[in-house]
Amino acid sequence: MATAGRDTGRRLRADAEHNTARILAAAEEVLAADPAASLERIGEAAGLTRATVHRRFASRRALLEALTEQLNQRYLTALDQSRADGAPPLVAFRRLTEIVFELKAGHRFAMELMSDETGCHGGLTPEVAAGLEEVFAQLREAGEITATGADWCRQVYLALLQEADQLPEDATDLVQAGRSKAELVVRAVVGALGGHGSRST
Repeated sequence: MATAGRDTGRRLRADAEHNTARILAAAEEVLAADPAASLERIGEAAGLTRATVHRRFASRRALLEALTEQLNQRYLTALDQSRADGAPPLVAFRRLTEIVFELKAGHRFAMELMSDETGCHGGLTPEVAAGLEEVFAQLREAGEITATGADWCRQVYLALLQEADQLPEDATDLVQAGRSKAELVVRAVVGALGGHGSRST
């Protein structure tokens, strides 16, 4: 009897987690198209009833907070993944930038929401900003850059990410050089921060 109860509890938790994931995925898609969309509309897109959405998120505000927290965790995961195998700092930086572009492509609404809430271009929370500062410190220690200001390094990186994100895929800077947006940003950032911007990454 006790085992059956535990199994039921696990199933209920798994169902709740699955529904939460469906709601957040639908919210990102629906709100990117219509930022004023209701919880009911988000529930419809997720294939769930309004009541189910409200069981997971008591208010629209709670849903928006969950979206920004999810994105924050993905940023932190990206920082961990970029240096997971002890790769050289420049390789890890390029890997991080590739993952950030993937996040930008799939989470544009949450990106904008996070920027609005933190008041910081790029929407970085203190934890993510600290992780990024560590990335630049490692680049500096490896002799890849010479700039020492943490704020300056971060601002240059975020500004160039934003500019590259706006480039069409057939932009001259990308096509002629045969580069991805991530590589274009890495080379530009390293060059702007006193490094070897023309060196192969």
